[in-house]
Amino acid sequence: MASYTAPLRDMRFVYNELFSAEEITSLPGCEEATPDLVDAVLEEAAKLCQNELFPLNRIGDEEGCTWVDGDVTTPTGFKEAYEKYTQGGWNGLACAPEHGGQGMPGALNVLVEEMMCSSNISFGMYAGLTRGAYRALNAFASDELKERYLPRLASGEWSGTMCLTEPQCGTDLGLIRTRAEHDDDGNYALRGTKIFISAGEHDLTSNIIHLVLGRLPDAPAGIKGISLFVVPKFLPDASGEPGQRNSVSCASIENKMGIKASATCVMNFDGAKGWLVGEPHKGMQAMFTMMNDARLGVGMQGLGLAESAQQAAVEYARERLQGRSISGTKHEDKPADPIIVHPDIRRMLLTMRTFTEGARAMAAWIARQIDLRDRAGDDETRQAADDLVQLLTPIVKAYFSDCGFDMTNLCIQVYGGHGYIRENGVEQYARDARIAQIYEGANGIQALDLVGRKLPAHMGRYLRRFFHPVQAWIDDNTASPDMQPFVLPLAKAFGRLQLATGHIAQAGLKNPDEAGAAAAEYLKLFALVAFGYLWARMARIGLDKQSGDEAEFYSAKVATARFFMERILPQSSALFASIMAGGKTMMEFPEESF
Repeated sequence: MASYTAPLRDMRFVYNELFSAEEITSLPGCEEATPDLVDAVLEEAAKLCQNELFPLNRIGDEEGCTWVDGDVTTPTGFKEAYEKYTQGGWNGLACAPEHGGQGMPGALNVLVEEMMCSSNISFGMYAGLTRGAYRALNAFASDELKERYLPRLASGEWSGTMCLTEPQCGTDLGLIRTRAEHDDDGNYALRGTKIFISAGEHDLTSNIIHLVLGRLPDAPAGIKGISLFVVPKFLPDASGEPGQRNSVSCASIENKMGIKASATCVMNFDGAKGWLVGEPHKGMQAMFTMMNDARLGVGMQGLGLAESAQQAAVEYARERLQGRSISGTKHEDKPADPIIVHPDIRRMLLTMRTFTEGARAMAAWIARQIDLRDRAGDDETRQAADDLVQLLTPIVKAYFSDCGFDMTNLCIQVYGGHGYIRENGVEQYARDARIAQIYEGANGIQALDLVGRKLPAHMGRYLRRFFHPVQAWIDDNTASPDMQPFVLPLAKAFGRLQLATGHIAQAGLKNPDEAGAAAAEYLKLFALVAFGYLWARMARIGLDKQSGDEAEFYSAKVATARFFMERILPQSSALFASIMAGGKTMMEFPEESF
């Protein structure tokens, strides 16, 4: 059976060495988030995830959730684990102290989130959606609604959802039909059906707070006519406790390929009482706050599952005896060599390693930008940080989830036939990972968002937030002889990205289908360059520290960076060729010939 150990040493590396811990502690409200405190938090989170959540992962997959007459029961052990999770204050780790949270930086929270995704992604769904609801309400709700809901969401006593999708619309939210009409109390009565609502009904909390997109009677057509409402399962009474049951119910739950312990619900709103969040007809602005959080969270799901898969694959490759090394026997004392001696096994293991460690670095980078955006004392710093987050969010969501699924498949391949059967537990990783490429905006939509919205935004301002520091780093390290194996491949790939960006901008102006045809390859090319930039920076640190007690750790970091530069980053050449070929071959193919 597979096991999981939190990668704490590498987490400390990205938090304290790749990036400066002082950058975080200098922010208002983060003064106490010292490396010692961060380390202690990570240690405790690892215990929770390894000892409480991971043992429930297989149970949750086998039992799934149960629906009976509108009530949903989570698998054995989930409710008890959730109580330990909330009692430990984990749900409020990054929530504001005024709401009962601990006010810790997002740069720390994202590492805890990774551990939860690695150990039990279904469990993490309930917590992640609650954090997203908290952020959306904190940013856009009235003071009255904040006072009513935020402390309960921060504590995890109540949970949250986001209700967007309807039977006739998923990506195209302009087709939403849910109606919201004024009720006798001056609030709203919502009527409609939502589908694919994660954590829409369950037994973990005493109340569930739904954030629902709907239309007011005077709403303009399309996306500009959508408003956001908060609709609790139970209406809070005068003392703030769950009171009368609202007219919202779970009609059924889905029977899914993976994440079976996460209840995916059909929700009916039959005149349910709701309160407007933000301004009328501007619900998408508020919901995008939650959706962007969710997209980053989905990226972390890809990373978390890839980490678990990598650990399982390495453990199996060390133990599984099969054949002899093609270059000569390596373990004469054994009847066969462990499969880790074989080149193709090592190719797969190192591919998994370059992704997990590179993705962790990128996640920490973006989380720090979110902290700067939310906490920095000057407008210029906040704006620059937000620009970079806006640019990189679709890349994290799409590339992390694509690669996360790929890495879980590599794990199965390392196991061979033993990976395909349920007993070893790794086939669950692939089933759980697959949905991340679809929900919160399918990855093709993320690519279109990148080329259609983020590239031209503010006359290319978002792009400059990435291009300028990468070019500056390349310039600063080009003359270093020991950095040549890292700087030169990065510079070449970065040049391809710049040329591809200019090509898409020009071709897309003449024919939008050209930008759309290149979008998926462009997003992957961008991701590879971002990873290359971070791997080059990590190699620089590793080269400077290949002596002392942790020489093995830093030497491995440099060796992994070399593998990325030589075996993964060259994919940028093929992607560039595909982008420059244009979209004629796909767009001129006759529709009737498909």
